[in-house]
Amino acid sequence: MKRLCIYILAALVLFAACKKPDNPQPAEGTEETTTEQTPETNNPTTTTMNEQPAAPADKWAELGEEPMLKIKTTDGTMTVKLYAETPLHRDNFVKLARSGFYDGLLFHRIIKGFMIQGGDPFTKDSTKIAQFGTGGPGYTIPAEIVAGKTHKKGALAAARRGDQVNPAKESSGSQFYIVQDEEGCKHLDGEYTIFGEVVDGLTVIDKIASERTDMRDRPIRKVEIISITPAE
Repeated sequence: MKRLCIYILAALVLFAACKKPDNPQPAEGTEETTTEQTPETNNPTTTTMNEQPAAPADKWAELGEEPMLKIKTTDGTMTVKLYAETPLHRDNFVKLARSGFYDGLLFHRIIKGFMIQGGDPFTKDSTKIAQFGTGGPGYTIPAEIVAGKTHKKGALAAARRGDQVNPAKESSGSQFYIVQDEEGCKHLDGEYTIFGEVVDGLTVIDKIASERTDMRDRPIRKVEIISITPAE
């Protein structure tokens, strides 16, 4: 009887040891993990602080041996090409245009069937109208008369003083003229430096040449050079 009671007691202890707890808890020191990716890890982005827009290209610095410039006037815009064969006149014209020298100057002498003339700094001041045609930057340019360059329509040439006071045919430092009629200007071939030509906007020359003028060939209505800039 005593032996039977010992067997029963041992069986009850074994049953209790094998029973599972009702609410299991994770072991201390473990963490829950996930393989889910967030939008930030799927699409990384890089932010650069203080970004600045690219600086505009310096069109003046990009001009080649035969620069193309736009002459914007109150009567329209002409595109001119400057010749490589006349580097002194080419470089001087670019220098003055780049500095804004020509901005606001007038075509002060207009003769239909002949040419249109501008580039005198006095024309910015209406009180100096009696001196129109005599102004300049204070220097002249040695002649660069190139064989084969003629006064065709649209030819761009440098104005100058007459042979009696200027036998070397030196050009004005800033005044220029543009041929409107080839027949009317052909007698000037070989006498004046032609340093470029109009390649677009020949009708603008005709429009300016058609302006009404006074007895001294000055236009009644102001025809202004608004700006001279590199062609696009």
